[in-house]
Amino acid sequence: MSVDSVEAAPDDPARDAAPAGAKPILGDRRSGWQQGLVWAFVVIPMIALLATVPVVWGWGLGWWDVAIGAVFYTVGILGVTVGYHRHFTHRSFKAQRWLSVALTITGSMAIQGSMMAWVADHRRHHAFSDKEGDPHSPWRYGSTPWGVARGFFWAHIGWVFDRKKTNWDRFIPDLLADRVLRRVSALFGLWVTVSLVLPALLGGLLTWSWAGAVTGFFWGGLVRMAVCHHVTWSINSICHMIGARPFRSRDRSRNFWPLAILSMGESWHNLHHADPTCARHGVLKGQIDISARLIWFFEKFGWAHDVRWPTTRRLASLRRS
Repeated sequence: MSVDSVEAAPDDPARDAAPAGAKPILGDRRSGWQQGLVWAFVVIPMIALLATVPVVWGWGLGWWDVAIGAVFYTVGILGVTVGYHRHFTHRSFKAQRWLSVALTITGSMAIQGSMMAWVADHRRHHAFSDKEGDPHSPWRYGSTPWGVARGFFWAHIGWVFDRKKTNWDRFIPDLLADRVLRRVSALFGLWVTVSLVLPALLGGLLTWSWAGAVTGFFWGGLVRMAVCHHVTWSINSICHMIGARPFRSRDRSRNFWPLAILSMGESWHNLHHADPTCARHGVLKGQIDISARLIWFFEKFGWAHDVRWPTTRRLASLRRS
C-alpha cells in the first residue's frame, strides 16, 4: 500500500480541495484595516506576555487571575481543536446544530481568525502539506541552517502577516453554503470583544475592585490570548520539525509530546496527518488527547454522531514497518 493511499480518507474535505486544475489557491488580499487587526492581535498579546514578569513583581498574580485565564484558555483552545479543526475542517464527527454554532463561537474566542478563514487555511495546509502552496510549512526555505531558521519563523508566526488570503470558494464551499454558520462566523468581531471583555468583567466582580478588572483583562485576556496563539502556532512549526514519526504520511509531520496537554492533543500531529479525518490524534499508549475525550462526551450525550474513531486495522495499515 502506498503512502498516498493511506494519507487521508477519500472524503476528507481537505484532500478533496487539492485536485490539479481546480480553482486558484489564493483569493483576495486582506484590506489595510484587516492587516492592521492581525498585527494588533498578534503583537499586543506578545508584548503583554513579555511584560508578565514586571507585572507579577509590581501587582502580584492572584488565584482569580489564574482561574480566569485557565478557563478562557480552555474554552478557546477547545473551540479551535474540537470545533475549527476536527469538526469543521476534517468532519471527524457530525454535531447537532446548536453545538456547531457553539463551537464556532468558542473557537472565535481564541482570536485566531473567523471559523471560515481558519478552516480555509487549514484545508489548504493539508492539501499541500510541506509542499508548494502550504501556507505555513517550516521547510519553504530549504534545509540549510539559515533556511531552517527562516522556515521556523515563517511557520510559527510569519505566515500570519501574509496579506494573500486563501480562496474560500475552492476550500470551503460546504461551509459557505451554510447560511447559519456563515452568519455566526461573520460575527467574529463580536466574539473577540466578548472574549476580552468577559475576563475583565469577571475579575472586577470576583474581587469587587477596578484592580481585579485590570488584572482579569491582562491575564485572562491578553496573556491568555498570546499563550493560545503560540501553542497553536507551535503545531505548525515545531510539529513539522521535531519529534517522532510512528505513522506514514506524505509530509514531515511529527509527534511532540511536551505540547500534548496545552494543545489538547493536537501535538500528536503525525497520526493526524497520516489519517486527518480521525477524531482522536493520540492513539498510542500514554498519549493524552483531551479534545478526543470531549468529543467522546459529546457522543455519549447524543450531541455528536458519526464520530470517526480509529480502528486497529486502520492504525496497523498506517504504522511504519
